[in-house]
Amino acid sequence: MEFQPLYTAEEMKAAEAGHDVETLMQRAGSAVAAAVARDYPGARVVAVCGKGANGGDGRIAAQKLGAEVVEVGAGLPPADVVIDAIFGTGFHGEPRKEAARSIEAIRSASAPVVAVDVPSGINASTGEGSGICVEAATTVTFHGEKVGLAVAPGSLHAGRIELVNIGLEPAETRHALVTSEIVHRVPRRRRDGNKYRSGSVLVVGGAPGLTGAVCLAAEAAFRADAGYVTVCAPRESLPVVEMRLLEAVKRPLEEAFEAAERAGALALGPGLGRGDDTKQLVRRLLEETDLPAVVDADALFAFDPVDRDPPTVLTPHSGELARLLEVETAWVDAHRLEAVHRALERFKCVVLLKGSETIVAAPGARTLISAGTPRLATAGTGDVLTGIIGAFLSKGMEGQLATATAARVHADAALAAPQARGLIASDVIAALPLVLERA
Repeated sequence: MEFQPLYTAEEMKAAEAGHDVETLMQRAGSAVAAAVARDYPGARVVAVCGKGANGGDGRIAAQKLGAEVVEVGAGLPPADVVIDAIFGTGFHGEPRKEAARSIEAIRSASAPVVAVDVPSGINASTGEGSGICVEAATTVTFHGEKVGLAVAPGSLHAGRIELVNIGLEPAETRHALVTSEIVHRVPRRRRDGNKYRSGSVLVVGGAPGLTGAVCLAAEAAFRADAGYVTVCAPRESLPVVEMRLLEAVKRPLEEAFEAAERAGALALGPGLGRGDDTKQLVRRLLEETDLPAVVDADALFAFDPVDRDPPTVLTPHSGELARLLEVETAWVDAHRLEAVHRALERFKCVVLLKGSETIVAAPGARTLISAGTPRLATAGTGDVLTGIIGAFLSKGMEGQLATATAARVHADAALAAPQARGLIASDVIAALPLVLERA
C-alpha cells in the first residue's frame, strides 16, 4: 500500500457512526491492556482516565490489568507504568485546570506512559500541542493512525505507535502517510530511451563558497536515475565544480536559458546566492520556460507567486516558510499543517515543508506526509532532496507525486546507508540506487 490513511477527529467520528460504542470501547480497552501486559509484565499500572470515551477505554484496560484508576485532577500514586486516557481525538485548544494538573503529574511520574489513541494535549487532527502535553513511550491508536500522530509536534510526543483494528470500515481521508511502496511509481528507463529521455535535469546554483550544494544536488539527480544533468554556476565557481563533478555538464549562469532547451526539469537554488542578478535569473527561468521546477534554498528568496502550467515545487524548511508567510519560525513549527496550507493558498503550487516529517501539499489534492529520520539532520541533505525531486520531475512524474516519492526515497536512503551515526549527505546519495532497486 503506497498511501496509508491518516484520520482527523471528524473522519474518525464518521467512521464510528452506526457502530455500538460499548463494543468499540471493549475492543480498544482490551488492546491497550494487551499492549501494557506484553511490554511491562508484572508492572504496577495506574490509569488516569477522563470522562469521555477515551477515559472509558482506559477504565476497561485498567479493569483487565487489575490496575488502579485515577480520576482527572486527583493525585497520582506511585506507578511503574501510566495509562494516559485523559483526552481522545476530540481534544482541541487548552486543557482545563484539573486536566492540566493530571498531565503535569504524568510528566513528573518518571514512568513510561502508554497513551490511549492520542497523547493527551495533542490535537489529533493537526498535531498541534497545547501548553502541556503527555510524553508517551507508546501510543495505542485505533482503526487508523491519526494526523496528529504523524505531524510534529504531535509526532514527537507519540513514541512508538501501535495500530489496532477495532472493526471499522476503511474510509477516504484528506491526509495520507506515504509508505516505502511508493518507490514503484518511479518510471524505469525505457529500452528505446536515451540519456535525455531517462531524465534531464538543469541544476542552477553554486555561488563561490557554496559549490558543495550544487554538486550534491547534481550527484543526487544522477543517483536518482536521471540520465543527463547540467550544472549552471557562476564562472568563478566552475573550476571547483569541474573538480567535483565528472558526469555533469558545466556551464556559466548566463547560458542557463540555452541549457534549459535540453532539460526536462529545473532544480533552482542550491548555493545560488541572494544577489539581485540571481533573483532575476530565477524569476525569468520560472516565467519564460515551460519546464517543471523545484525551487529550494536561495531561490526561495526570489520566488513570487507565478501562474505556471508546469509543476512547480517549493521546498522550504520552517525558517524559509516563515519568511515566505511573514510569520515567526516558532509559529510554523507549532502549526505545520496550517502553515503549509497557507503557503498553498498563496502560491498555488506544490509545497513541501521539511522537518521531523515531510508534508507535501498540492492544490485540490489530499495532503501527503512522509515520516523522516534524525539521520537526515545534517548539512547538505536538503540539496540532495532537491536533486531527487528534479530527477523525478524530469521523468514526467506529476508534481505532488514526484515530490512525495522523492521525500520517501530520501529518508529510506538515509536509513539504508550503513552509517547509523556520522551520516553525511554524500552517504545518502550513495544509498539512493539501493532504494530504487526495490522498485
